[in-house]
Amino acid sequence: MQQSIYYIKFALQFADMQITELVNIFNRQVGNRGWTSMRAYHDQALIGEFQRRGIDTTNIYDGHVVCFAHPVTYDLTINKLVLVNQTL
Repeated sequence: MQQSIYYIKFALQFADMQITELVNIFNRQVGNRGWTSMRAYHDQALIGEFQRRGIDTTNIYDGHVVCFAHPVTYDLTINKLVLVNQTL
């Protein structure tokens, strides 16, 4: 399956960002219920970049669906995205 040019555009953009920038981009999507194919490419590339860096995304991604119900923070000590106000 060939990747969309839009996915590639987002993936290249995210590859140049710091983790804190990626987390901020994720958190700006929290509560957003709008859906378009462009957002799907964006979200897929964002999760892909977290995973490419070896960051544990299990709190927000089950392998099929990304959950934007809660903001996250990055915990460097466990290399994981953690829900805000979640105890470890």
